[in-house]
Amino acid sequence: MGSGVCFIDYNNDGWQDILFVNSMDWPGHGGRTKSYPALYRNNGNGTFTNVTKQAGLDVQMYGMGCAVGDYNNDGYDDIYITALGHNYLFRNNGNGTFTNVTKQAGVGSGGWSTSAAWFDYNNDGKLDLVVDHYVHWSVKSDKWCSLDGVHKSYCTPELYKGESISLYRNNGNGTFTNVTKQAGLYDSNDKALGVALVDYNNDGCIDLFITNDTEPNRLYRNNCNGTFTEVGFAAGVAYSSSGKARAGMGTDSGDYNGSGLQSLIVGNFTHESMSLYRNEGNGLFTNVAGSAGIAGPSANSLTFGTFFFDYNLDGRPDIFAINGHVDDDISVLDPSLSYAEQPLLFENMGNGKFKDVSNDVGPAFKEKLVGRGAAYGDIDNNGDLDLVVTTSNGAARLWRNDGANENDMLEIKTVGTRSNRDGIGAKVFLTTSTGQHMSEMVKSGSSYLSQSELRLTFGLGKPDPSKRISLKILWPAGDVQILKNIRPDQFITVEEGKGIISDKPIHFVLNTAKKQLH
Repeated sequence: MGSGVCFIDYNNDGWQDILFVNSMDWPGHGGRTKSYPALYRNNGNGTFTNVTKQAGLDVQMYGMGCAVGDYNNDGYDDIYITALGHNYLFRNNGNGTFTNVTKQAGVGSGGWSTSAAWFDYNNDGKLDLVVDHYVHWSVKSDKWCSLDGVHKSYCTPELYKGESISLYRNNGNGTFTNVTKQAGLYDSNDKALGVALVDYNNDGCIDLFITNDTEPNRLYRNNCNGTFTEVGFAAGVAYSSSGKARAGMGTDSGDYNGSGLQSLIVGNFTHESMSLYRNEGNGLFTNVAGSAGIAGPSANSLTFGTFFFDYNLDGRPDIFAINGHVDDDISVLDPSLSYAEQPLLFENMGNGKFKDVSNDVGPAFKEKLVGRGAAYGDIDNNGDLDLVVTTSNGAARLWRNDGANENDMLEIKTVGTRSNRDGIGAKVFLTTSTGQHMSEMVKSGSSYLSQSELRLTFGLGKPDPSKRISLKILWPAGDVQILKNIRPDQFITVEEGKGIISDKPIHFVLNTAKKQLH
C-alpha cells in the first residue's frame, strides 16, 4: 500500500520542509534497523537536513499517511500521522520540536487508517479532523491469494470487511470528540483510501469526497448544521459510467476549467482509467475523463497519488498522477503490465482537453516507479511547483521544476483570525487586468496519504509589466475580502480582516525575455 509524504513549513522560516511517513518490518523478521517517519528541514540552498530525532518524531510505527494543520491556532503547523493500529498527533512546540499529544487529544483512531485531512466542518474557527479507514486486517487474519496458484499475491479488499471513516470535532482545549455517527458519516462498508475537501455547491460549508476501494465513492454534503448527507450516487461520483464501483485511490478537487466550481480527479485501478468528474454547478458531476483525453493514457496504470497543479504557470491547472501496481508478479498474469509504472502529467489545454506530456518534461518522468504518495510544493521559492513522490519499498524522489517561472505567478499564504489560523477552506478568486479568471481553495489532505503545501500558487501566463491582479477571498468564518492592484511575481501573506501584511518578490532566475519586461 505504500506510505505518504507531506510538505510543511514546521519552523515558519518560509521554506517548505518535507515529512516522509514510513512503515516498518513485521515482528519476528529480525535483523533490520528501526524505521521512523523522516522530517527533512529545508536549508534554503537546495539541500535538506534530516531533523527527525531532534524534532521528537523518532517514533516507530507502521505509518501510512499524514496531514498538516494548525489545530490549536498558535501559528505553527501540527502533524497528524495515520498508521496501522494507532495514529499519532504531534503538536508543534514552536521551537523546532514536536510533542506526541495523541492520548490527551483523543485522536488515536484504531484500526487501519489511510488518508486524513484537517478542515473546519462547523466553521467555528477550529480545525477538525477527518480520518479514512481501509479494511479489518491483521497478520493473523491475513488471507492467502495467488495470481499463478503458487506464489502469494495481494488479495482484493472485497475479501475483507470495511471500516468507517472517522470525524473528530475540535473542542478548542487540546481535545477532540469523535462525532462520526452524530454527523451522519458512519458507514462500516467504507474501504477508504483518499479524501478531498470540496465545497462543490459553493455554500461556504466544506463537503467531503471519499474514494473507496471496490466500494462506491462517497460525497458527503455538509448541511451547515453539524451534519452531512451522502449524495454520491445522486451527484454521479459513486460509480463508473457503466455503474461499477472502482478501486478508488488518490483524489483531489480543483477548478480546472475556470468555472469557479470545484471538480474532482480520482486515481483508479489498472484497466479502470482515471476519473475526471466535472462539476456542472447544479449538484451534478459528469465523468469527462474520456473526452478530456485522460482515460486512454491512464487505462493501463494503477494510479495512487493524483492532484491538480499548474506545472507551467500558464493559468490552467494541470493533472499529475503517480502510478505503480500492487502485485510485484503482475507481468506473469499479464505481460502487458508491470509492477513499476511511468508517472503521468496531463497539460491543461484550456478547452476542456488535456494533453499527455509525460515524455516531454525531462528524464525524471520516464523512469518507471512503484509510486504511491505524491505532493507538490515550491521547495526553492522560485515561484514554480516542485514534486515529491514516495515508492513502495524504495527511495523517494524529489523533482525540481525548471523553467516554469518564465511565466508570471502569484503565491498566497492565508492567515485566518476569526477563521482557522491556516485559512483552510478559504476560497480565493483571482482576476487579472488581462482577462484571466481562476480560483483555488486552501486545503489539507488530497492526493494519496499525502498533503501538498498549504499556500496557493496561481500561474499568470506570459510576462506583462502592466498586468495587475484583483483577489476576492471568501473566508470560512463568512468574511469577504477584496484586494486590488496587486503586482505579479510576488509571495504575499493575506490576513483575514487586515489584507496583505507581507509581500516579497519571488526569487527566481529571469530568462532574457522576462528581464527585458521586468
